[in-house]
Amino acid sequence: MKKQFISLLLVLGAICPLAAQSGYTPTEENLKARQEFQDNKFGIFLHWGLYSMLATGEWTMTNNNLNYKEYAKLAGGFYPSKFDAARWVSAIKASGAKYICFTSRHHEGFSMFDTKYSDYNIVKATPFKRDIVKELADECARQGIRLHFYYSHLDWQREDYPWGRTGRGTGRPDSKGNWESYYRFMNNQLTELLTNYGPVGAIWFDGWWDQDQNPGFDWQLPEQYALIHRLQPACLIGNNHHQTPFEGEDIQIFERDLPGENSAGLSGQAVSRLPLETCETMNGMWGYRINDPNYKSAKTLIHYLVKAAGKNANLLMNIGPQPDGELPEVAVQRLKEVGEWMSQYGETIYGTRGGIVAPHDWGVTTQKGDKLYVHILNLQDKALFLPVTDRKVKKAVLFKDKSPLRFTRSRDGILLELGDIPTDIDTVVELTIG
Repeated sequence: MKKQFISLLLVLGAICPLAAQSGYTPTEENLKARQEFQDNKFGIFLHWGLYSMLATGEWTMTNNNLNYKEYAKLAGGFYPSKFDAARWVSAIKASGAKYICFTSRHHEGFSMFDTKYSDYNIVKATPFKRDIVKELADECARQGIRLHFYYSHLDWQREDYPWGRTGRGTGRPDSKGNWESYYRFMNNQLTELLTNYGPVGAIWFDGWWDQDQNPGFDWQLPEQYALIHRLQPACLIGNNHHQTPFEGEDIQIFERDLPGENSAGLSGQAVSRLPLETCETMNGMWGYRINDPNYKSAKTLIHYLVKAAGKNANLLMNIGPQPDGELPEVAVQRLKEVGEWMSQYGETIYGTRGGIVAPHDWGVTTQKGDKLYVHILNLQDKALFLPVTDRKVKKAVLFKDKSPLRFTRSRDGILLELGDIPTDIDTVVELTIG
């Protein structure tokens, strides 16, 4: 009888929104989406919500123990009059990015889309009364950019969310909450996002770590993941839980670090065989912060993108839009600068995988077919040794102008003769290998 019951659950997994996703096997559509995701290599993260009005970052509600009822009054004055989805998407497309990940609902609990499961949303609670997500989704479809949705697992606003280690000072009355109610609310909203806004490239979860001090807490992720895969089989699932991927997830996320690195203390997990993505900020904050003008240089951002590709990962680069609905001027300038570089060197990034030469202090390699791209980012020498022993190097050229480079072979690899010490942001050498 037990075996029959388990079999019934597996069958229901294809038709029931909350069927357990035990033994998850990705569909053909999902596997294809994974490959396309890896080929895209570059996306833009957008953290935008009511917190932009306070201009102190997306964690300001919990960092300052703001009362949830008082915080909700921000919605009454949220009117991003300069928001223009076409301008946003055009600027992002100009950067060379292939997808956008937008915060549909962040930890503050405010929904940036028209949901019927809460009045606390951009259409019902603000004088703006426009569905930001709908306008963004429509524009992404017009301009050929994939749209992903960030979705918070935790909520500092809702009374039914059980208290975790954050948001404890926002004044919600019951620490126990009502998990059944909150879980149903999340799944209802996810159903809306996956039903009302066209094809969704990925659901990007965040907040699992909020209950890490409650070891018995069950997020019921298998059922939630099954719901997503039933509604849109090609939709990828990622979870920023800072753990090795759980069953049912399709990509692995790293925060503020490249795979295998852990300088920020959030990415010490083992690197899986799933498609990889690392997210990083343009300045120091995810959400808009008025006193953080310290934007990374175009060179730094390009190096991070190239290093991510060399480690077989995508880069999801973040921008925090202003409360008036515009992208910060410096961010738009950085998008333009990165785009200019990608227009020349995108071939060495898009569709590639990490190259056969491992990352070194001087840079990384990417690879596509019989082309090995050597990205020289930091080299104080006129020559570079590459330990290529199991493939024959047939030809070496400078990628930007296809001018030939001399190289000598040895038993241990090849020595590239560069002529001069590299000074470009990224000196790319193209090797034809056999």
